[in-house]
Amino acid sequence: MAQGKRYRADAAGWDMDKALPLADAIAKVKSFKQTKFDQSIDIVVHLGIDPKQADQLVRGALALPHGIGKSKRVIAFCREDLVAAAKAAGAIEAGGEALVKKVEEGFFDFDVAIASPDMMRVVSRLGKVLGPKGLMPSPKSGTVTPQVETAVREYAAGKVEFRNDAGGNVHSVIGKQSFDTQKLVENAQAFIDNIVRVRPSSAKGVYIKKVSVSGTMTPGVIVQL
Repeated sequence: MAQGKRYRADAAGWDMDKALPLADAIAKVKSFKQTKFDQSIDIVVHLGIDPKQADQLVRGALALPHGIGKSKRVIAFCREDLVAAAKAAGAIEAGGEALVKKVEEGFFDFDVAIASPDMMRVVSRLGKVLGPKGLMPSPKSGTVTPQVETAVREYAAGKVEFRNDAGGNVHSVIGKQSFDTQKLVENAQAFIDNIVRVRPSSAKGVYIKKVSVSGTMTPGVIVQL
């Protein structure tokens, strides 16, 4: 894929294979030419797992220390007595059967769906429509929980979900280019530490093979391990 002038200018004179300490790598990404919009800063962790093995999948969710500078549209499937609290925590829609029906009829204007465990009996009907969109509530990602209000608040504030891709890479946003370097470092370190914590017991050998950080429109910078 051809890279734009901005990307080529940022990459000029920079050894793309050079690894830097985390703080220096993030500072390097922040030093690249600013855009008219506040670029997201992303982290990619390449793992020594076999993505084809179900017991080696890496997935989860994490509320980063300093957020990601972006709110998310959250809905909550919950009992009527929890609706007011869910909406006060930031849910754009909350409810039970009526909300399930609304989604069945084509409402998908949201980024995250939270559900209390007792609601999964009716929410399971949405598997075929929410599953392919990556929006189906799941205990593994923390979106099926009895703590609906807390989950809504965290996801609305930008809690990140992650799941390895077919190449064994885990991607996440860790903030914006306008963030202080230290805040980005702390977010990145929290993400890396969490990936280490959820290491599958069946994954053998070197677990974290490579880490890189980049902006939406910048080259990637490799992090020293």
